[in-house]
Amino acid sequence: MSRPTVGATVRCQTFDQNEPKQDKKGNAGKNYSPAKKSLINTKADNYLSQFSELLKHEAATIECAARRLQPLQIEGAVKLLVECRGKVILTGIGKSGFIARKVAATLTSTGTRAVFLHPSDALHGDLGIVDSSDVVVLLSNSGETDEILAMLPYLKHRNVPLVAVVGDTNSTVARNADVVLDASVDQETCPFNLAPTASTTVALAIGDALALTVMQIKGLTPEDFALNHPAGRLGKRLTLKVADLMRSGPDNPTVSNAASWLEVVSAITRGGLGAVNVVKEEGVLAGIITDGDLRRAIQKCNAAEVGSLNAERFMTSNPVTIMPNELAYTALQLMENRPSQISVLPVIDSDGRSIGLLRLHDLVRSGL
Repeated sequence: MSRPTVGATVRCQTFDQNEPKQDKKGNAGKNYSPAKKSLINTKADNYLSQFSELLKHEAATIECAARRLQPLQIEGAVKLLVECRGKVILTGIGKSGFIARKVAATLTSTGTRAVFLHPSDALHGDLGIVDSSDVVVLLSNSGETDEILAMLPYLKHRNVPLVAVVGDTNSTVARNADVVLDASVDQETCPFNLAPTASTTVALAIGDALALTVMQIKGLTPEDFALNHPAGRLGKRLTLKVADLMRSGPDNPTVSNAASWLEVVSAITRGGLGAVNVVKEEGVLAGIITDGDLRRAIQKCNAAEVGSLNAERFMTSNPVTIMPNELAYTALQLMENRPSQISVLPVIDSDGRSIGLLRLHDLVRSGL
């Protein structure tokens, strides 16, 4: 296989599927050729160039796989997963097992219940998790993996649909599957054409494409996705509400618009939030006073005026506000994406009543 270059058209070669790359014991077949030209020039000093060539080769194998897969293959696999009433069970051994685990995790996080089943464990009792409402996805590069072959009769007995992701579409695994996805590669990226590299990359890409296609058909939204990722930043940004972080009740003292500056100082100190909401009758928000507002107001007054200074004179009227059911991330953007950032945000209900105060510090500390 010639090495792909940037911008070049990738030419996909395929093995003669009647000539297995490996026999059932994993021994080399006629298509196996460690003597093929290595993708690495071991005498070259420019390792960056070699590194890039290896990445290009892996990318090219994925492109070849995309061209090789037939519409009926893809449609059949997608339909089985979308219509699955139970769970999707992925299985594989060795490097294929690692890929199967990752694809199972991707399916689960994107709205499709999936688990990984180790073939050896399956043969020693864990087949009990499989029933006819499930779909089993078998990953095997050779399609002749002993442990996978040993499972086939028992999976057939359970009448469970089988999807095979294999490197040989004429293999035993492929012949026993309901749907076959061709994951064959012309050459591994490994310079000896031995270590599973390009083949595992293609299998993973096919698994990801399958999971994400199913996700789109099911109509998964970013909010749905976040429900499965509550601890991550994305999950928090899509699920954490203002009500989860705001200070309210005893932790949010308020003052009237006629309150003296000493009462304002007392309320700010008592709340420990660096600000206090100013309310009118029935608790309707009139404004907000920060400790900075208070200091500036006192500095502008002469000694004789300080005694008559009240909240209405130095509060910020009609401040930026937010409601408790809004996303906390929306509040963060509201506070930061402005010419002059604000560090506290009054929280009001649908009638404009003050119900809390949200600090920028609490938003940042939450991990948003």
